[in-house]
Amino acid sequence: MRNSYLKNLRTKREELEAKLELHIARYCFGEGEVDDGTEADLRQRIAEISDEIAALETERGE
Repeated sequence: MRNSYLKNLRTKREELEAKLELHIARYCFGEGEVDDGTEADLRQRIAEISDEIAALETERGE
């Protein structure tokens, strides 16, 4: 069960990283005129998930 949870976390992190890259690209090309906090929110969530993954891997001894 823990393995599937860890896999889901990794998948979610990859999805969020892709959204962040897309958001940054849109902003760079002028499609995102206003900084609405999306980038900061995505970065924060990615960091939270990364911390949770690291904690789970430490518990498992990876």
